[in-house]
Amino acid sequence: MPASSALRRSFAVIAALPLLTLAACGYGSESTSDNAKEKVAAGASKIDGLGSVKIGYFGNLTHGTALVARQQGLFQKELGATKAAYQIFNAGPSEIEALNSGSIDIGWIGPSPAINGYTKANGTNLRIIGGSASGGVKLVVNPKKIKSLKDVKGKKIATPQLGNTQDVAFLNWIADQGWKVDADTGKGDVSVVRTDNKITPDAYASGAIDGAWVPEPTASKLVAEGAKVLLDEASLWPDKKFVITNIIVRQAFLKEHPKAVEAVLKAAVEANKWINANPDQAKAAANKQLEADSGKALKANVLDPAWKSIQFTDDPLAATLNTEAEHAVKAGLLEKPDLKGIYDLTILNKILKAEGDSPVDAAGLGTS
Repeated sequence: MPASSALRRSFAVIAALPLLTLAACGYGSESTSDNAKEKVAAGASKIDGLGSVKIGYFGNLTHGTALVARQQGLFQKELGATKAAYQIFNAGPSEIEALNSGSIDIGWIGPSPAINGYTKANGTNLRIIGGSASGGVKLVVNPKKIKSLKDVKGKKIATPQLGNTQDVAFLNWIADQGWKVDADTGKGDVSVVRTDNKITPDAYASGAIDGAWVPEPTASKLVAEGAKVLLDEASLWPDKKFVITNIIVRQAFLKEHPKAVEAVLKAAVEANKWINANPDQAKAAANKQLEADSGKALKANVLDPAWKSIQFTDDPLAATLNTEAEHAVKAGLLEKPDLKGIYDLTILNKILKAEGDSPVDAAGLGTS
């Protein structure tokens, strides 16, 4: 098997895990809304004759661009009479499966599942077409057990999933300390406990874990339970920026319906511009959409610090995705991948130029 497509067993496990439940519950939960802003405007026409464009995202704040764009009706506005349909996901592998099957056309997703999905398909299934968010990841710990970074050694620290973006980042940080951990089992100088973000706060409260390297809002939920922020991952990156969420599309959909892709990207760019100009209103809009999707809004003591730590950007921060792939290789989770062609930023840069904004760069990983 060529190095560009060969994955270690551990990454194959990641891809296989969601398949155990997909047959029973589908790829993600469909989401409907009575939001008046999502109604089709009178006289609107369909784009490319499409009945719908199927959009996927996670119900967390690092996918705030999608949350705000939906809540503000921006997707539907740009798509005209073509319906914006939605699926909500809890894990990257299941979203990649949905993209591969055609259950969604466009999605918001983290870098590790995008890299994994692209590599497993030998570069034939997806393209990253835009950025969305940077930051929003923290190492939070029990201050009674861990008072400094060196105290992390010998403790039980949660990450969301074997080989996910935060898991890779934590394994890389552990290696940088000179400590040893078996990536597959999580055993070593630190016990890496793979724990779903939904149950991480309960695991912390029960004492089953001593801390967690997690995205927002899970990090701030733990802080609300008495944990302390020991490290913000942004401090480890140049300019304190690293990709946490990108926008991906099925290659076939991009080829057949570029106007529809452009409409969704226009909505994303508009959403990010509004978020950065109106942070408090945007925070409230994102929380309102979270409540609509899950039935529960975030409390202010969780929402406020979580939102503050995330930067929303159209730039996919491609160089940092390449670095994250290198971290996965270093951890032994991935054989060195060929990521050339994973980005197609043509439509995004067309939109940015029309807005008078600077183009973004694919760091040598573009289609041309």
